[in-house]
Amino acid sequence: MKKYIVLLFISLLGFAQQTPAPKQNKSILIIGAKAHLGNGEVIENSLISIIDGKIATIGDATLMKPAKHDIIIEAAGKHVYPGFIAPNSTLGLVEIDAVRASDDESEIGEFNPHVRSIIAYNTESVVTETTRPNGVLLAQITPRGGRISGTSSIVQLDAWNWEDAIIKENDGIHLNWPRSYSRTGWWAEPGGIEANKNYEPQIKTIQDYFDNAFAYLNTKNSKKDIPFEAMKGIQNGEKKLYIHVNGEKEIIDAVLFKKKNNIKNMVIVGGYYAFKVATLLKENNVAVLLKRVHDLPLLEDEDVNLPYKNAKLLVDAGVLVGLENAGDMERMQTRNLPFYAGTCAAWGLSKEQALQLITENTAKILGIDNQYGTLESGKSATLFISEGDPLEMKTNVISFAFIDGRQISLQSHHTELYERYKGKFEQQKK
Repeated sequence: MKKYIVLLFISLLGFAQQTPAPKQNKSILIIGAKAHLGNGEVIENSLISIIDGKIATIGDATLMKPAKHDIIIEAAGKHVYPGFIAPNSTLGLVEIDAVRASDDESEIGEFNPHVRSIIAYNTESVVTETTRPNGVLLAQITPRGGRISGTSSIVQLDAWNWEDAIIKENDGIHLNWPRSYSRTGWWAEPGGIEANKNYEPQIKTIQDYFDNAFAYLNTKNSKKDIPFEAMKGIQNGEKKLYIHVNGEKEIIDAVLFKKKNNIKNMVIVGGYYAFKVATLLKENNVAVLLKRVHDLPLLEDEDVNLPYKNAKLLVDAGVLVGLENAGDMERMQTRNLPFYAGTCAAWGLSKEQALQLITENTAKILGIDNQYGTLESGKSATLFISEGDPLEMKTNVISFAFIDGRQISLQSHHTELYERYKGKFEQQKK
């Protein structure tokens, strides 16, 4: 059996990532598309000039006279969007779950702030290239496991190596908050819910670790402690603290932890019951990267549609919200990120509000909104042209995509299989 797994691994590695696009060396003009800026605004008939990887000009084509460009893309009847952003992702950290050598998403130990996911990021992952034809062009590469999983970094998804891919290195530390309860049984025969007797001691262990780390950072030490060194920047806001938590009580305790430790930038990841304490989150400037939308309720007596409504409940309360995709088959399902936003639009948000969940809002949460997340003059030309609405499976057909002005390949193993079997059925018709 092991022999066949190794052969499968080798055969999959034989299908390598598409060659990264070279640096933009010709000016590009996109004319006539409906531009969805990612901030809630729309330009019906747009003109977008891309020079040296940046958006040089964007505006109404009827009011502007374009300068001469090397490449002109006539996009009347089509749509332009900023590249979608996948936060809390393990793209490039695991290729084949059954092959341990290809799994780099977690390390042993409980407190690993010094573990940097970026150095394990594989730019040649065949999974990563399946996200780009759906407009997902950026991702936050995030470790898993332990109480403190490690440090994430943000990348663009068309690069030769992890150094080339980096947009923002070591953006934040990820803390898995303990649960105040535990479930008994298993999925086929679920039991009841019991209180976690170790909940308070587990929180104390976290607090003790932070106390020791901050004490270390505030004194001169002859001996360097690498994990504590990695905690530098959490108190002053240079790094974000991402707390992975879903329960109402746990979210309240996480906010109290933020206040007690004077942590400037904290983000709730998951946040299934965040809507119950939305006022508290807004008052404390805590954003939420919301749990996967295409999911079942956590409790059997809840509204079955709650996962779909969750984003609107938080947006209406004034909380900054983005969408994340952690869970089963999370790397393969990253390509579905725009459809999660589409579901949020079907359950109360406008299409432009839903778009913000995977563009501007996520860029703000990750701290990259100065260059990404919206279509604006001076920002990175990371965008794509779609034949229709990319938040809908049926009309999400992307014809062009650019990362930092570089026109990237939209080919993948999926598209190769499509063309192969399309040819087969065309042969059968003859």
